[in-house]
Amino acid sequence: MASPRFLRPGGPSLIPALGVTQVFGYGTLFYAFTVLAPRMTADFGWAPEWTFGGFAIGLLLGGAVAPVTGSLIDRYGTRLVMTIGSALAGLSLFALAEARGIVSYTLAMVALQAVTTAVFYDAAFAALTQARGSQARRAISQLTLIGGFASTLFWPLTSSLLGMFDWRGVYRLYGLSQFLVCLPLHLFFLPGRVKRPVVAQAVDAATPAPQEPELAYLHGDARRRAFLLLALAFSLQGFVVSAMAVHMLALLQGFGLSAAVAVGIGAMLGPSQVAGRLVEMLFGRAVSPVTTAWVSGCLMPLGLALLLVGGSLPVVAGLFAIAFGISMGLSSIVRGTVPLQLFGPVGFGATMGKLSAPGLVIKAAAPLVFAVSLERGGVMLSTLLLIAFSAFAAGALFLLARSR
Repeated sequence: MASPRFLRPGGPSLIPALGVTQVFGYGTLFYAFTVLAPRMTADFGWAPEWTFGGFAIGLLLGGAVAPVTGSLIDRYGTRLVMTIGSALAGLSLFALAEARGIVSYTLAMVALQAVTTAVFYDAAFAALTQARGSQARRAISQLTLIGGFASTLFWPLTSSLLGMFDWRGVYRLYGLSQFLVCLPLHLFFLPGRVKRPVVAQAVDAATPAPQEPELAYLHGDARRRAFLLLALAFSLQGFVVSAMAVHMLALLQGFGLSAAVAVGIGAMLGPSQVAGRLVEMLFGRAVSPVTTAWVSGCLMPLGLALLLVGGSLPVVAGLFAIAFGISMGLSSIVRGTVPLQLFGPVGFGATMGKLSAPGLVIKAAAPLVFAVSLERGGVMLSTLLLIAFSAFAAGALFLLARSR
């Protein structure tokens, strides 16, 4: 007997299944580190720079496999790549839990960050594109709407688990979740190998949707220019988001806020991301993705500027969290929709991998660089650095929109 339509691979169940795996993926592989890093530093007995330095090396060397992962997705399909990625993610978390020195810690971090290229948003966007073709924009918005709860759920969850386990026990538990939750969902609900070029048609549309003509996609010099602007913007925003994901609570406390208030403001990021994504999902079809990209890009330096001028006031810091969270939420969407609009669905996995590659060094260095900046330059100079990077990213996205 055939499986119900909802449960078939690549069918309507694809978005909620990927949503769950993205929450668990980002929560266990990325956001948990923010809470666990101080305990790890104390347990190893070294300076914080070693903890963040190992994380940075992991981001750099592990992320270098992103173009390879993208090519494998195009060749073998997301089901195989993301299922294996979940298994490797679980093993990497187990390896990190057993690390006893700088060498084993760094190697575990490299392995951990390498497998994220097979299970994070870029891979998930490729799965949606393989299933929906050029009509994947709404699906991408719906997926990021669910994924936005990762930090909101896993920051307090990780803090609570630290009351019952040490950091090694938490990572072992999270490694087990990759096998019990993410691996089965990837195996049973993702589309298999794509045996023909992805076409611009939604597989579930009751009537044929208007297809974007092939000529609308960029070619030649226009494609290279758009690619460079997009890679620059993604790289600079990646620095800001990577730095804030690890050091936001420390930055807020540096402006004079108490630890409890800082945690409360940090918890506002998740709902703000979801709110921005919900608005885009409901009303974004009338707006070009490149327009959404530069508008959301402008919100990031605006929010940081609010923090700079009034970060000691909880209300102003809360406004920062709202603006920054909305920007982060929309940026996650445009990371998938803009390349789809500009370059088309064919070879989408490889395109996403190549877009990620130029920002590897910048994104990887962010946690360590920002830690040194906070220690030696203070919160004002460090915030100015984030404003400059995010402003340049917004400018690149604006130039991209003007060229279209």
